[in-house]
Amino acid sequence: MDTQPKHIDGNGQLFIVATPIGNLSDMTYRAVETLKQVDVIAAEDTRNSRKLLQHYGIKTPMITVHEHNEQAMLEKLLIRLNNGENIALISDAGTPLISDPGYRLVSGLRTHNIRITPIPGASSVLTALCAAGLPTDHFRYAGFLSRSGKTRSEALSRLITSDETSVVLESPRRLLATLKDLQTLDNNREVVVARELTKLHEEFVSGPVHELIRHFEQHEPRGEIVLLLAPASEEQVDLSDQQIIACLGTEAMQALPPSARAKAVAKTLDVTKSRVYALINNA
Repeated sequence: MDTQPKHIDGNGQLFIVATPIGNLSDMTYRAVETLKQVDVIAAEDTRNSRKLLQHYGIKTPMITVHEHNEQAMLEKLLIRLNNGENIALISDAGTPLISDPGYRLVSGLRTHNIRITPIPGASSVLTALCAAGLPTDHFRYAGFLSRSGKTRSEALSRLITSDETSVVLESPRRLLATLKDLQTLDNNREVVVARELTKLHEEFVSGPVHELIRHFEQHEPRGEIVLLLAPASEEQVDLSDQQIIACLGTEAMQALPPSARAKAVAKTLDVTKSRVYALINNA
């Protein structure tokens, strides 16, 4: 297989290279060869990436491109690409741009007709999804949830009423809080916690949300976590009064006056304002 990067009209290419999410053996042959042959590697954190490069004997120089300098680096990388250099973009782990920096860079380079070539590989989202035992024909990826406030309440409400499997990323410190928030919306919804994927202590824990709360109260969660939520049934897609009331009871909503609460919840859950207002008045 020819893995040598090609120059197009004298310009270089940007290669989006997936790297392992834990197990270094998950690096693909094509990814290794690409990283060896490009002129420079744009890494989210060169300290983390250096371990990977040393493991595979990759001596290509690195530069740092992260969320705080991504826009500023766009012009610098564009100059190098227009001079015929090939550049690889990698994140700390997994597939770049999936809840990682890179979108602004790729979008900006595309407007300048730079060829973008993906080198596929590991992804925590798909790794968790394929082994979770939940429907995979349709799924919703929501990245990291907001930590608090109205944005978080709205996101959780969308997930709990979705007719697709939902996938979010979570930290071990916030996992229990998220499970308890989901419990207020549906105590029996099936969830799966995928932990330490591809690593020595890889674990999948599944069951109704109330059972997982009990499990992780007894076993402190550790490591990187992917949380998957089973789709709502046809009956659950049509929201019950109890689910609307649960949304009304969140901290963010309780801070609003009744009319504003009714409007905000109606918009969040896609129900009529009159229905929400009636539940507020009957509370």
